[in-house]
Amino acid sequence: MLEPRTTPVPAWKLHARATPFVFAFFMAGIMAMLMCLVITAANAGIDGQYPMRVLSAYCLAMPVAFCCVLVVRPLVVRLVGLTVHPH
Repeated sequence: MLEPRTTPVPAWKLHARATPFVFAFFMAGIMAMLMCLVITAANAGIDGQYPMRVLSAYCLAMPVAFCCVLVVRPLVVRLVGLTVHPH
């Protein structure tokens, strides 16, 4: 028989229903920052204005990346399901 959960869930954690949105937020944030760092360096070089140029690009890239991850995620899940054997 299963015993009841003895450790309380922290109040700051989101409900499991938020998982796709939290995943999209973190994935978009990390990928947008990495891409902004690389593309800004490749296009304009690294100098004293580099951090400001990266942050400026990130302000546009993050919301766009978030929306794209939300839209593309179901397709990616389906493609993975078609190409990977289940356990």
